[in-house]
Amino acid sequence: MRITLLAGGIGGARFTRGLLHHVATSGLDADITVVVNTGDDIRMFGLQLCPDLDSIMYTLGGGISEERGWGREDETFTVMGELGKYGVEPTWFGLGDRDLATHIVRTQMLGAGYPLSAVTEALCARWQPGVTLLPMSDDRLETHVVVDGDEPGTRRALHFQEWWVRHRASLPALAFPLVGVDVAKPGPGVLEAISGADVVLLPPSNPVVSVGTILQVAGVRDALRATAAPVVGVSPIVGGAPVRGMADACLSAIGVDTTAEAVARHYGPRVAAVPVGADGGGILDGWLVDDATDSDVPGRLASTGIASRAVPLMMTDVVATAAICAAALALAEDLRR
Repeated sequence: MRITLLAGGIGGARFTRGLLHHVATSGLDADITVVVNTGDDIRMFGLQLCPDLDSIMYTLGGGISEERGWGREDETFTVMGELGKYGVEPTWFGLGDRDLATHIVRTQMLGAGYPLSAVTEALCARWQPGVTLLPMSDDRLETHVVVDGDEPGTRRALHFQEWWVRHRASLPALAFPLVGVDVAKPGPGVLEAISGADVVLLPPSNPVVSVGTILQVAGVRDALRATAAPVVGVSPIVGGAPVRGMADACLSAIGVDTTAEAVARHYGPRVAAVPVGADGGGILDGWLVDDATDSDVPGRLASTGIASRAVPLMMTDVVATAAICAAALALAEDLRR
């Protein structure tokens, strides 16, 4: 079974780890590809950082800090401390000493002319994640956030990482422009991974600045609309709140309620009468919601053409996460029939 995921960082990483556990324990023969958001990428201290790619690579390779969900286990921050003593900014970003090695290798390879996809493959040779990680694009893309300026009636833009990490999404966002998307192309293998999949899964990643960012890359939405594979998503919203992170601040900025139903409607059903190649068009065939808090959602989505099921949706450990993955694959199989 060829399974393709479109994923962001922590939620995508833990979901993929659960999927690998399900594959291993069920005896399923599966080839898993993860198309990863690179809109969070940032250049810092002369180094190219790819937070979502690294979170997934470290999680699947056994090197992630389980407590934080990002960065390395047993991490130290000596270099950041020394930079702070020199007065070098930014001091708000937690860049660990072990993590620096990954960024140095990546930056050196990029500087030597290797594309990000080739660099990611080389880094994965060490971590052996058990899946194929594909950056959504080899082109440089950065999600920025438009907020109110210091003077009334003015606006300013800051990098998503500054808004997310430094300000904890406390500044009301007005828009999330993806800088560079007008000329960016999908990374090698991205469209093929979608078109050739038996199942496409959307883990519980941020629908605006993770999965939503991937959908902005040229050809991705069309590939999802055209693939013969069922497309099944897992709600990142449980009981009207994000499972993790600050997706509510992102959804509010684009006028979408923080509910499992509203996010499904935001993605939209593939059955909608919008032809491939047209502007927009839904991408979902199936949608999982939490049975303890959102059991009424499947009934309300029935008229949209999105097949929804309520199951336990909290990724409390790898076994619970594997059960969610099994439910997503079961829904996809029913949709295929």
